[in-house]
Amino acid sequence: MKKFLGLSIVLVGALVSGGCATKKYVQQTTAPIQTRVDQVGDQANKQGTSIDEARKDIERHETGINAAKERAMSAEKAASDAMNAAKTADQKAVDAANLANQNTQQITSIQTTLGNLDDYKMAAETVVPFGFNKDTLTDEAKQQLDQFVKEHSNSKRYFITIEGFTDKTGSSAYNDALSRRRAERVMAYLVATHDIPVFRIQDVGLGKEKPADEGRNRASRAKNRRVEIRMFTADIAGNQATTSSAQQTAAQR
Repeated sequence: MKKFLGLSIVLVGALVSGGCATKKYVQQTTAPIQTRVDQVGDQANKQGTSIDEARKDIERHETGINAAKERAMSAEKAASDAMNAAKTADQKAVDAANLANQNTQQITSIQTTLGNLDDYKMAAETVVPFGFNKDTLTDEAKQQLDQFVKEHSNSKRYFITIEGFTDKTGSSAYNDALSRRRAERVMAYLVATHDIPVFRIQDVGLGKEKPADEGRNRASRAKNRRVEIRMFTADIAGNQATTSSAQQTAAQR
């Protein structure tokens, strides 16, 4: 019995010793593997962090790139707008230069046609009356203008001045506008009915200035509601002639 007990103790001890040795062996064997696993995990974590950081960095760069693209597009549009504005301004300058050139040519043509204005003398004049607050031509006024043109239809170098007037009734602003309309009616009639070139006519409205009669009665006011038409010519025959229209005007005054 004692012998069996001793043998049992020896076996148990051997098993214990063997178990300890096996555990130690497992630990020694698995430790490097665990270490490697940990290293791999750490590396994976680090790589994951690096990837996240790289992704974030790329996103930041993409944001900057997009902003730069937007600024570039805005700058390109501004440059395009500026170029278009410059082209428009350049075209306007060219148009203005062309217009100025045309005006110069027209003035030169008029001067060539009319000649030296110092050579022109008044050859005839007539006065067309208007009703109170009226700017329309009566039949009598049209006949008067027809006769005026007929008497001087042979003139070659001439120009005509038309001055509109009013009486003193009403405001200055109203009378100025009314006198201009009266002068324009006479001018329009001469151009439309008798084909007188526009460049040969100068019209102006003088309102209640330069009254023909300083009186304050009805007759005086009627004389002031008028348009004075004068013809100036450089023709020798025209300068030497004394026209009936001028005589009629003097008689009316």
